[in-house]
Amino acid sequence: MIDLKDFEYDELTEYLLSIGEKKFRAEQIFSWLHRGAESYEEMTNLSKATREKLEKETYVSTLKIREKYVSQLDGTVKYLFELPDGNCIESVVMRYHHGLTICISSQVGCRMGCRFCASTIGGLYRCLTAGEILNQVIFAQKDIGERISNIVIMGIGEPLDNFDNIIKFLHNVNHEKGLNIGYRHITLSTCGLVPKIYDLAEENLPITLTISLHAPNNEIRDTIMPVNHKYKIDELIKACKTYYEKTGRRISFEYSLIHGVNDSTENAADLANLIKGMGAHVNLIPVNKVEERDFEKGSKAEINAFREKLEKMGINATIRRELGSDISASCGQLRKKVL
Repeated sequence: MIDLKDFEYDELTEYLLSIGEKKFRAEQIFSWLHRGAESYEEMTNLSKATREKLEKETYVSTLKIREKYVSQLDGTVKYLFELPDGNCIESVVMRYHHGLTICISSQVGCRMGCRFCASTIGGLYRCLTAGEILNQVIFAQKDIGERISNIVIMGIGEPLDNFDNIIKFLHNVNHEKGLNIGYRHITLSTCGLVPKIYDLAEENLPITLTISLHAPNNEIRDTIMPVNHKYKIDELIKACKTYYEKTGRRISFEYSLIHGVNDSTENAADLANLIKGMGAHVNLIPVNKVEERDFEKGSKAEINAFREKLEKMGINATIRRELGSDISASCGQLRKKVL
């Protein structure tokens, strides 16, 4: 059976023509899918014959809300979504002055093995399809009853390890006949799969690329991020510079501050020297507590000192606001607890 949400708009059009339907049906069905229709019966402008034809070899995928938590501190909403096969993923909707932002997952689990991340505990189960990625936006928006205007692909999984489905998702979520969320309102985060960064640059989509760097040198990064054994920092930075030159889009670097590991002012100086010349922004993240790990975050004074060192050396840096701290909003924690 084919999930129609796995089709891009042109693919959907071709499929409908192949089963004897008119071209205009694509616009009708695409619109219904992106508005959250859960069955063909809801698509009231389709004839009974068309619905019966579609039901023979296609279906409309859905997500079940298994658990939902709303922060009493800032209104952040955390979802544990259950997929049709019983696997679970997490999505988080955050409220900002510019609107709602959703952080979505790209895989069930993750094989990257970053030591400070709860999402990778247990490894990778499978990749999400383009439709399953899209459904997180559709069903969160449907549940909240408000438009989601920004997307961060920074939840469970490594997006570039699911490259083809991510590209399909980006095309679909941006399509004017669907959710129509602008590329410039979408951020994709990767731990540094260098060949795929080059592939993404060739797509030339004006999204924001964020690199989960978390260390200023190979010695530290090797100990906390296994991906660095395959793609060293100099290779990663070279790919980032190519991406910046190709797309003209500023790159952001995520940096989880781990007390006694990567948070000294010397580390800050090394980081500044590493990424200078790209107009880059650094998003500093006080490390989240993970039960299976012994990492701790430093004091506010130490975190501020790190940021100030970067700024003195000409690097724009901000400290990420901790949203939903009362509901374990950091990805991977809720799924791990349920499993």
